[in-house]
Amino acid sequence: MWRVDSHQHFWRLDRGDYGWLTPDLNGLYRDYTPDDLAPHLQEAGIHKTVLVQAAPTLAETRYLLELADDTDFIAGVVGWVDMEQETFDTHITALSTSPCFLGIRPMIQDIPDPGWMLQAGLQARFDRLASSGLTLDALVRPQHLDNLYTLLQRHPDLRVVIDHGAKPDIAAGQFQPWSQQMRHIASMTNACCKLSGLVTEAGQDPGYERLRPYVDHLVDCFGVKRLMWGSDWPVLNLASTYPDWVELTDGLLESLNQEERNWILGGTAQAFYGLSFQAEAGVTVDVGEGARHRLFTV
Repeated sequence: MWRVDSHQHFWRLDRGDYGWLTPDLNGLYRDYTPDDLAPHLQEAGIHKTVLVQAAPTLAETRYLLELADDTDFIAGVVGWVDMEQETFDTHITALSTSPCFLGIRPMIQDIPDPGWMLQAGLQARFDRLASSGLTLDALVRPQHLDNLYTLLQRHPDLRVVIDHGAKPDIAAGQFQPWSQQMRHIASMTNACCKLSGLVTEAGQDPGYERLRPYVDHLVDCFGVKRLMWGSDWPVLNLASTYPDWVELTDGLLESLNQEERNWILGGTAQAFYGLSFQAEAGVTVDVGEGARHRLFTV
């Protein structure tokens, strides 16, 4: 089984891409590089990662693609392209020349208009993503879910994964209407969901008791073949640590059998992002149809 961290970040402060990254964020206000993450992956038995953008700039996306070229464990990059600019198609074409480019993540949670994604001018660009075989990471909060459902209905061929379970307010114990909205999306669309980012929404006590209702709900709604595990490292460090989140996840998924756990811990990410891995013995495992990605030796 190839275990995949479907959501992690790197950054370098001197690049100047990260307006949100300020000194008051304590441990996050420093460089995070592949050398920092590698020991955690080795300890947890995680083979590959999906590197996700953390700044709304093309320059950062190109930087991440360079890291992917030089880092064996990075299976691919989810980048950023300005969907409102006429240069969108040009940039998508250029980035797609890299076998590491998997898709994009518009930072919807930071856009003031919760209906931004439904603008008429963006619909052809969502269609372009779908026709190109690229993915969309939906960085949304509960207030965006009704509009996200409409978007998914308009573009049924677009491969969408909801980041961080749509960031429910776990600290305040808010379960509705988030739970109903997520069930509706799961039952009426083909969207996937990331089991990531939940500890940073859980306040001062991100433990089993507080997280279990939300994790159980996501498993029940999306099933194991549409749910993928991610660390959201190093943002994770605001509330936990990489080893602690791995251990916590194991406990939260303990009721599942090994095959079910394998899907959440690696199989779903491989299928959704179209990743192909090649074992040392020379056996190729291709979970996703039409994978546009390079092969990796594990």
